Amino acid sequence: MPTVTDRVPPDAVPPAVIKAADALLEAARTGAACLPVRALFDEGDIETAYVVQRLNLQRGQAAGRRITGRKIGLTSPAVQHQLAVDQPDFGALFADMAVPEGGEVPAGRLLQPRVEAEVALELGRDLPHRQCTVVDVLRATDFALPALEIVDSRVKDWDISIVDTVADNASSGLFVLGGSPAPLTGLDLRSVQMTMTRGGEVVSEGTGADCLGSPLNAAAWLASDPRRDGRPAAGRRRRADRGPGADGPRCSG
Repeated sequence: MPTVTDRVPPDAVPPAVIKAADALLEAARTGAACLPVRALFDEGDIETAYVVQRLNLQRGQAAGRRITGRKIGLTSPAVQHQLAVDQPDFGALFADMAVPEGGEVPAGRLLQPRVEAEVALELGRDLPHRQCTVVDVLRATDFALPALEIVDSRVKDWDISIVDTVADNASSGLFVLGGSPAPLTGLDLRSVQMTMTRGGEVVSEGTGADCLGSPLNAAAWLASDPRRDGRPAAGRRRRADRGPGADGPRCSG
């Protein structure tokens, strides 16, 4: 089985990987969610799920889409317990997924949207390829931004396992970056607070500590993960996103 970091010719990709990637891509194209893809693989086969993800990312790039950052999911113990995993996952952010601050998302653009509050880290220099530390992240980060992620699932009724969400680009949808950059000097991301409201009613609350103890821990984890292809956190000005309230209470978009 090829690894997620291999760029293999199409005829070397296992048929099950192609079938899963095609189903997810067709769901996104038509707006009709597909059945879970986990039945195509061994139970808990996360490595192959990343191969599926990478195949569709390569297809997107071949169509002219540009990867501008990365996202980290499954960062809270509650959601990890829900999916019976003990690790986060990651996906890619394409430039065409960005929504301007204050912008509107047309109804029907996504299949099953949910909104999460985040912290985005904007990197100004390279991170180490392996064994990245929080100090490395602090040195490399130009600033942090408040952000929203509008997650989505191409899998019907959000009936997902870790294999489904990894294959589905970590359930990525759209993202919004706030316009108030904050340098990390003197800023404790662990204690940053988030309150999300809808119609004046609080629907979600959290702090940066809800994200693997700190968003900096999440960024260091991503930079160190050997499965990431193309070194997303080691390129210039790449983001590692995940923050207050991530994978905590969600509200439907």
